[in-house]
Amino acid sequence: MLKTRNFLAALMVLALALAAVLIVPRKSVAFTGEDKKSSEKAGVPEALNLAILIQDDLDSQVANELKVTREFIRSLPAGSRVMVGYIRSGSLQVRQKFTDDLEKAANSLRIPVSSDAVSPYNPYVEVIEALRRFDKEEKSGNRNAILLISDGLDVSRGFDSTSAGQTLDLQRAIREANRRNVAVYSFYAPSVGLTSHNRIAVSYGQSSLNRLSDETGGRAFFQGTTGFVSFDSYFDRLRQTLNDQYARAY
Repeated sequence: MLKTRNFLAALMVLALALAAVLIVPRKSVAFTGEDKKSSEKAGVPEALNLAILIQDDLDSQVANELKVTREFIRSLPAGSRVMVGYIRSGSLQVRQKFTDDLEKAANSLRIPVSSDAVSPYNPYVEVIEALRRFDKEEKSGNRNAILLISDGLDVSRGFDSTSAGQTLDLQRAIREANRRNVAVYSFYAPSVGLTSHNRIAVSYGQSSLNRLSDETGGRAFFQGTTGFVSFDSYFDRLRQTLNDQYARAY
C-alpha cells in the first residue's frame, strides 16, 4: 500500500511539472500578442480636408497635447489638406489656411492663451466662419471634417438648463455643416472659465458638443466631468471612428 501511494505521489509531481512547462510558454506568447495588438495604431484611411479649431481660452494643460496633435496631422494620408484656427472672442484666428503641406500645418499650432480675456461667448459662431472656408476646397474631392477642441459651452444668451444643446448658434452651426457636408468631431477640454470649476457648465458644454457631432456625422469625445484627460486616447478613438465610417461607406 505504501509503495502504491509513493508511486501515485510521484506521478502527481511529474504531471504538475509537465503542466508548468506547457503553461508558461503559452502565457508568454499570449502576452506578447496582446502587447503587439495594443501598440498598433489604426491609420486614417482616406485623405481629408480637415479644419482643426482650438478654443483659445482652454486650460493651460492643453499645451501639453500639442505634440500628439502635431503627430496626428503628420500621420494623415497624402493629399489631405489641413487648416488650423483658434477660436477667441469676436473672431476666428486662422494660423494656417488650408494646405497640403502637413508639416507646415503641424508647425502652425501654438500654445493656447488660456485667459478669460479671449473667451468667446460660444465656439459655434467661429465654427460657422470656419465652415465657409470649405467652399473653396470642393475641387480636392476629399471628405470634409472639422476637429473642434473646445469646452462647448454657449453662454451668449444666458446660462440655464434650457440652453444646453439648444442654442441658436449651435443650431446654425449644425445646419451649415450639413449643408456643406462637413462632419464635426469634437474633443472636450475645460476652459479657464465656468467649465474649470462648475460641473453643470461642463455637462451643458459636453451636451452641446455631443449634439453638434452627432447631427453632422461626427463624434464627440470626452470622459467624465472632472479633471483633464490626455488627447492620446481621443486620437486613437478618432482614428478608429474614421476607419469604421470608411468601412461602412465602402
